[in-house]
Amino acid sequence: MNSSDNTPEGVRPRPVVDRLPKYAAGKPPAAIEGLTSYKLSSNENPLPPIPAVLQAIADQSDINRYPDPLSTKLRTALADFLGIPADDVVTGAGSLGALNQILATFAGQNHDGKADEVIYAWRSFEAYPICVGLVGADSVQIPLLSDGRHDLEAMAAAVTVRTKVILLCTPNNPTGPILTAEETERFIQSVPAGVVVVIDEAYQEFVRNENAVDGIKLYRKYPNVVVLRTFSKAHGLAGLRVGYSVSGPDLTQHLRVAATPFAVSQIAERAAITSLENFDQVVERVQSLVDERDRVTAGLRELGWFVPEAQGNFVWLNLGENSAEFAGLAGERALSVRAFGNEGVRVSIGEVEANTRFLELCASYTKAPQPS
Repeated sequence: MNSSDNTPEGVRPRPVVDRLPKYAAGKPPAAIEGLTSYKLSSNENPLPPIPAVLQAIADQSDINRYPDPLSTKLRTALADFLGIPADDVVTGAGSLGALNQILATFAGQNHDGKADEVIYAWRSFEAYPICVGLVGADSVQIPLLSDGRHDLEAMAAAVTVRTKVILLCTPNNPTGPILTAEETERFIQSVPAGVVVVIDEAYQEFVRNENAVDGIKLYRKYPNVVVLRTFSKAHGLAGLRVGYSVSGPDLTQHLRVAATPFAVSQIAERAAITSLENFDQVVERVQSLVDERDRVTAGLRELGWFVPEAQGNFVWLNLGENSAEFAGLAGERALSVRAFGNEGVRVSIGEVEANTRFLELCASYTKAPQPS
């Protein structure tokens, strides 16, 4: 046994594993006497699922059986909800599971030993480089613009014959801005039709910008477009792991081969269906979080802070080298926030008291980020 890494001698992971970053989940808040602790580090919905969903979960009794590997009932419900064919939906363990299925299907090592390329903006969802690396593809990271938006012109220019997949995260996690419908369609038209364009819309229900792209509209028009969505955020089902991709039959026929069997449990499927059946209640809860997001954003700007357009359930503070310091100060106030190295801090929208305490911290902090 190698005592330095607890790995049996002679057993080594694939070389790529040692080169990949480790996913850092949001940490829970520290307990501070006299204060209620709040976790604002994971983009979770602070509200529980709607009552009907909780009841559906409680009533599920067939967990001794394997779930339907095709999630037929959920796909049928999504087909009705979105106005699309059920065969165009492939479910997965959250949108991340659905993304892994896409990458495993369309990117990796070629027969000539050269790796495919996957292009995405950076910084974006921190699981992207891990997922891309594990399938054997190379990441091509295109820096964001100064306002936290995708540089679509640079992304299009980076396409080569090795490019197989492009990931578009909208709203972008962790910075917050959306991609517009016009710029996204122009971008799709500028890349080869053989490149799969993934529109990751994990926070789609929180978007209020009327110019925002709607991935479902574009998938109907472009056969190489895949849309990612999830029940983790707006529906409050993060712990049940249920998401899905939407694409045309030319792609889904291959995605089903790579899909993880039984990835969506019958509990998750029943909960998701029930949430769709009561979507008006989900919308009410989402709107309450959007109202809080807008209150926080307006409060930060009144304090003189620069905040990129926030269209998810979080805000981004471009604090640079002050990121760790700010996160530490938040921790002293029983708030956990997510610092990304020396780049910035993402703060999820939480309970009203948590958001107010966060604004109070920002009011006392003297190193507010300014437009670059």
